[in-house]
Amino acid sequence: MARHEVAQEIKDIKERVRELAEQPLYTEATEIVGIEAAKEEVITRLTDGDGGQQKKIVSIAGFGGRRLGKTTLAKAVYDDIKNDFGCTAFILVSRNPDAKKLLKDMLYAPDKEKFKDAIHSTMLDETHLIDLVREFLRKQEEIIGLALIENNMRSRIITTTRIIGVAEHVGGCYRLKPLSDESSEILFYGRIFGSKDNCPRQFFEVSKNILKKCGGIPLAIITRSSLLANKSEDIRVWNDVCGSIGSGLGRNPGMDDMKKILLLSYYDLPSHLKTCLLYLSIFSEDHEIEKNWLIWRWVAEGFVQEDQQSGRDQSFLEIGESYFNELLNRSLIQLAVTDRDGAPYACRVHDTVLDLIISLSVEEGFVTTILGDGMESKVRRLSLHNNCATTWPTMKMPKIRSLTIFTDNDAVTDLIPSFSCYLLLRVLDLRGCLLNDLASLGFVGSLSHLRYLGLLSSSARTNQLPTEIGKLRFLQTLDLYESRIRELSSSAITGLEQLMCLRGSGGTRLPDGLKKLTFLEVLQPIDVTSKCIAEELGHLTQLRVLDVALSTKTYDEWTACSEALVESLGKLAKVESLRIHSHYYAGNLDGSMVEPLGNLCRLLVNYVEVLPTWIRPAWLPALSYLDISVGHERRDDIQVLGTLPCLRHLRFRVEQGAVERCAVGPDAFPCAVSCIFYIEGGVGVVPYMFPRGAMPRLQDFTFYIGCRQLQRVVVEDLGLGHLPSLRSVTIEGLKYFKGDEARKDKIKGGLREKVLHEAAVHPNHPLRTGTRVKAHNSFA
Repeated sequence: MARHEVAQEIKDIKERVRELAEQPLYTEATEIVGIEAAKEEVITRLTDGDGGQQKKIVSIAGFGGRRLGKTTLAKAVYDDIKNDFGCTAFILVSRNPDAKKLLKDMLYAPDKEKFKDAIHSTMLDETHLIDLVREFLRKQEEIIGLALIENNMRSRIITTTRIIGVAEHVGGCYRLKPLSDESSEILFYGRIFGSKDNCPRQFFEVSKNILKKCGGIPLAIITRSSLLANKSEDIRVWNDVCGSIGSGLGRNPGMDDMKKILLLSYYDLPSHLKTCLLYLSIFSEDHEIEKNWLIWRWVAEGFVQEDQQSGRDQSFLEIGESYFNELLNRSLIQLAVTDRDGAPYACRVHDTVLDLIISLSVEEGFVTTILGDGMESKVRRLSLHNNCATTWPTMKMPKIRSLTIFTDNDAVTDLIPSFSCYLLLRVLDLRGCLLNDLASLGFVGSLSHLRYLGLLSSSARTNQLPTEIGKLRFLQTLDLYESRIRELSSSAITGLEQLMCLRGSGGTRLPDGLKKLTFLEVLQPIDVTSKCIAEELGHLTQLRVLDVALSTKTYDEWTACSEALVESLGKLAKVESLRIHSHYYAGNLDGSMVEPLGNLCRLLVNYVEVLPTWIRPAWLPALSYLDISVGHERRDDIQVLGTLPCLRHLRFRVEQGAVERCAVGPDAFPCAVSCIFYIEGGVGVVPYMFPRGAMPRLQDFTFYIGCRQLQRVVVEDLGLGHLPSLRSVTIEGLKYFKGDEARKDKIKGGLREKVLHEAAVHPNHPLRTGTRVKAHNSFA
């Protein structure tokens, strides 16, 4: 196998691992209007007369849309019945699938079968359920058909397509039905007023007409209600919206009418958001777009402007995030992935919206994705995918400002020097292709207008940036994430005095002279290898996001480095997100902090000996998310954590728990909605230790039970009734219970009965949404 193929394999594996950790977010079925009837009908088709063992297929067809589209329905069915099958997979398939990648995705999706040698043997040996989502065209059917042979193993397959003919050809066609009048009203009024009861009477008639024209199509209802959400008191706007679109949707929910609806939402956008939305035509269908990556590209293009009238000291990142959230709120982009605390991490563009913005972008010459004869002189922003990357470099494009390449074609490396003639480039994003030789990037130093540079290296041999990059005086973003670049030289970095975002590659070492980069807002993830570098961080007073790893050779160096880091943190008044990683429980992360971190909302600390003394309300008054692992728990740690006034999400991992613990007061954890306690040894953490009044908002509770706590929790109440907002409980750690299997099963069964009983009598019945007892240890 060639080196570039090995590199691509590694990249694919890393991508699959990341996908497992961050599954795309789909709206829960319980929150979706009008889905139950459709879900039950599809399930009936899959399971009706289920004594038969032959393969069954249901093909969901029709024009969908947000909240009750084809994908949403397929995912709801999948979630409802997947536990009845021994092997399951949910896979996205694009319009033009890569057969090799598709089969790999199918192979790796069933976790317990990921080491099988072939899809064929996997599907013969296991009962399975395969969900294939997105345009299931004939080509895709042929590819998947090679893997899913006819057998008598009760195979069940769900596919989705817009095209009825394709669904009928595949078999088991289920036509997606419009929403009922009642469900349409719930969706429409809920988006604008919260419920129909809150709608002023003068809007009833025009609302009825709008809904009639929507024809029960969720996408139409959502886009129109999003358009009216901020204009709920102006009846003239409602009449204009109602009269601006014909009633075609009610008769024939076709693409032309849907485009008109989406155009209304587009034309309602302020000019800066129109530009930001059109920019998304750079990405292909189903591309998962990381929020911060997108924002920094917007910044480089000049789309993000400071608001002089706001009177607030807002960073470009904050302003860009407000743009992102506004597009999300208007339903023009879809949430794909969230952080652990529920914050948006990545988005996707619905294929219907993508079709629209591509057509608008082509009309306006905003983004070019396919080059034709005579187009070279007109290209401003060029985005190329797959093998077409080899067709363009010979063309002269004197006005090109942005170049993005998504390809695994090895030949692109040889063509890189030809970029040197594009002297007006502001954005050069090569993170979508593997570069074998970074030395070929020396010409980049001549691109004096460059604001954004993104690189992805495939070789550990070329792990240093060319020093010529240091000439880019106006560079704002240097994105080296997953690039395998391990060291940044002083000559390549310290001259980039306009740099606002530096993303390393996990283990990237920084040079001395970092303090010159005073405009930095984002620095992640990088290694701090000396006390000097830790001290220089204190000069970067504009930092909002900081992600560092303490990587020193000796314990004494680690101690000096950590003390200097804590002192520097006290000077970073604007930091909002902080992650500190160290060697395995290397030491204490204490030091003299000058000022509180008043804006810090998110803190992750991996592997320190004890809870740092600066994790206190006085020093972290705004902290809402905390994920920390310590070697030893002190008796008052839980009590201290419970006093953090704004803490909503907590994950506290302890290698050795305290043998005794201070009592927790009834006012502890006033804002917590999610708590995870992995505490081995000692007295542990169980719900009954929190008195009534504590954790009043807690919805999700996970705790670890060791051998010492097991007997007590079986005998006594768990205390779930103390937690009035509880939705789900997870108990872990039974794997290492000492004793024979029969006794373990008996105690585990007793614990499960107790959980079931307390969940049943709890007002919220948390069992319905996730209470479970796991027989394994997921600590660390």
